[in-house]
Amino acid sequence: MKYLLILMLAFLTIFGCTSQENNNEKSKELVKSNNSLTKTEIDDGWQLLFDGKTFIGWRGIGIDSVPKGHWKIEDGTIRKIASGDVPTMPDGQPLKGGDLMTDETFKDFELTFEWKISEGGNSGVKYNVSEEVSIKNGSSHALGYEFQVLDDAKHSDNINPTHRAGSLYDLIEAKGKTLKPVGEFNTSRIIFNKNHIEHWLNGVKVVEVDTNTPEFEKIFKKSKYKNHPNFTLHKDAHIVLQDHGDDCWYRNIKIRRLN
Repeated sequence: MKYLLILMLAFLTIFGCTSQENNNEKSKELVKSNNSLTKTEIDDGWQLLFDGKTFIGWRGIGIDSVPKGHWKIEDGTIRKIASGDVPTMPDGQPLKGGDLMTDETFKDFELTFEWKISEGGNSGVKYNVSEEVSIKNGSSHALGYEFQVLDDAKHSDNINPTHRAGSLYDLIEAKGKTLKPVGEFNTSRIIFNKNHIEHWLNGVKVVEVDTNTPEFEKIFKKSKYKNHPNFTLHKDAHIVLQDHGDDCWYRNIKIRRLN
């Protein structure tokens, strides 16, 4: 019996180690498969906006670098570091943050990305962003349409339906969606083509609107953007990841130009 127990313990130890090694290998392979394009995607004109390893193609608004201490590459993702965890300067003040913006500009496009949010977290992906207008607005934060990223269950912004995840922020509520639990990645898609906007969340179209209609004009005039001239003007503009002060992770950021 003693020898049988020893054999069983040895088997369980070996099996446990092998299982852990297999899980580690699967995790490594998953990281490798992210942030890459298939041959079909390449043939269809898709391009990566994030290579999974560097910030090449990204910078802060009005600066030539990434806001130090606020953004990092982590396990094949772009991570927004929560403001409370941002390093401080010698005088004790936190390093200056701000949104993360693409170098390139895009006019008509289809954008796909994956995101996960921290518990009670808030972020967003902005588009139709003019760097010049954002700077004139006096901020390192972008001014543009926004695909809202939110923990709907625990963030106080959920009181406003147009501020919930997937919504065209402060304009159109996302409807018919299913969110993954906090800590799991959601898949999202934005189509911005001339005056037509679509938001997709986990395979479901949750927002669809044309911005040149009387109905949208009424919505816009009730929004927080109403005092910004030319906000709805369709621009050749930047894509932006929002710094809202909370932990958030992005990966598989891909875009293809339309027309």
